[in-house]
Amino acid sequence: MFSQDDLADLPRLGLTGLDADLSPTEVAIRDTAHRFASDVMRPLGRKLDLLPADAVTASDSPIWGYLDAFRRSGLMSFELFADLDNQQKARILPMVFEELGWGDSGLALLGLVSSMPGMMAQIIGNEELIERFTGIPGCWLGTQPDRGSDGVDADTRILFPNARQNKPNLAVKLVGDEYIINGQSAAWVSGAPLAQCAMAAIPCDYGDGLFTAKGGVNVVALFIPFDLPGITKGKPLEKIGQRPLPQGEVFFNDVRVPARYTIAKHDKALANGLAAMTFANMEMATTFTGVGRAAFEHALTYAHERRQGGAILMEHQSVKMRIFDMWRKLEASRAMARRVFDYNYSAAGPHLIASITSKTFCTQTALDLTNEAIQIFGANGLTREYPVEKLMRDARASLIEDGENNVLSLLGADYLSRWYRQQNALAS
Repeated sequence: MFSQDDLADLPRLGLTGLDADLSPTEVAIRDTAHRFASDVMRPLGRKLDLLPADAVTASDSPIWGYLDAFRRSGLMSFELFADLDNQQKARILPMVFEELGWGDSGLALLGLVSSMPGMMAQIIGNEELIERFTGIPGCWLGTQPDRGSDGVDADTRILFPNARQNKPNLAVKLVGDEYIINGQSAAWVSGAPLAQCAMAAIPCDYGDGLFTAKGGVNVVALFIPFDLPGITKGKPLEKIGQRPLPQGEVFFNDVRVPARYTIAKHDKALANGLAAMTFANMEMATTFTGVGRAAFEHALTYAHERRQGGAILMEHQSVKMRIFDMWRKLEASRAMARRVFDYNYSAAGPHLIASITSKTFCTQTALDLTNEAIQIFGANGLTREYPVEKLMRDARASLIEDGENNVLSLLGADYLSRWYRQQNALAS
């Protein structure tokens, strides 16, 4: 029980709501991320959102300066990850990602994907790979035009019985000590128009064909430098949301990649892809919690400025109820996102079902919050003069990227069913 003396007149709320007992180090890192999001990401995100896609990626675009500033910030560096133990990662990383999502979700995701090849090279620890792929913008290349969610279902958990996944648009053949790559990626490869390399997961013929006995495809994970002969890029994609995140297709014509650039092969490559998805889905949840928080904050401010019916909006009971409902959803989203970080960095984790749970819930909540913010703004919310319409467009994309939410939910349900069958000794 609490005594009357324990109760404060007003809640002690921080940047991220009902936070309690943050250490000085956690506060310092969070505040650094917040300043970067406020001073660099928000104004640049609004500017880039208004530009055509090819202007965002032009040689004189300010996005290049952003990539340099992001690297200098150290907010997504190998050193940050290496210096934190698992308990610290579970507490600090979701705060960092939330701040970056609050700043601009497209730029947040760009900063992450551009860092992935370099970070993977340092995790592997090979000096040649570190020198070749660290310090240059990269991308994570895995999606293909005709495979889409087949790539998410890498181990064929939701494949129809006796069926086979679609034929790859992009494939690799191992010949001697080289991989020969032909075909095209999807147009949705984040960061590809700016990238100088890729961390890729591609269907591979190791000598016995592309397809597995279960109807899926064999996969290789490897680094690809984009200065190799035979690599070209399509135009940057025009899209409704996350416009500061350039996306585009990459074409390969007899591109030869040394086998020593391999990250993982066969089943280990599938496991590598699941591990990447587990982190990406977990990160998406907290990044778009930041988007939902931005929408809530804009709505709260507007409700205290706009007058209708003889009073500010916040004096109307219906608006009060809607503002509090937004607050409740935001806190639920944050709690879900952080709970999954706790699980994945605990002895019990990591597991994809945890990340799927938070990704699907938090991205849907972000869309709900941005939609409600527009409703509170009324017609003003539909104009580019105010920021909430951009937030809704950005949130809408999140329900599809890094795994379409319904497909991810099917995978999650499969994991639950298999767990239940095992616990109850039922036949699979």
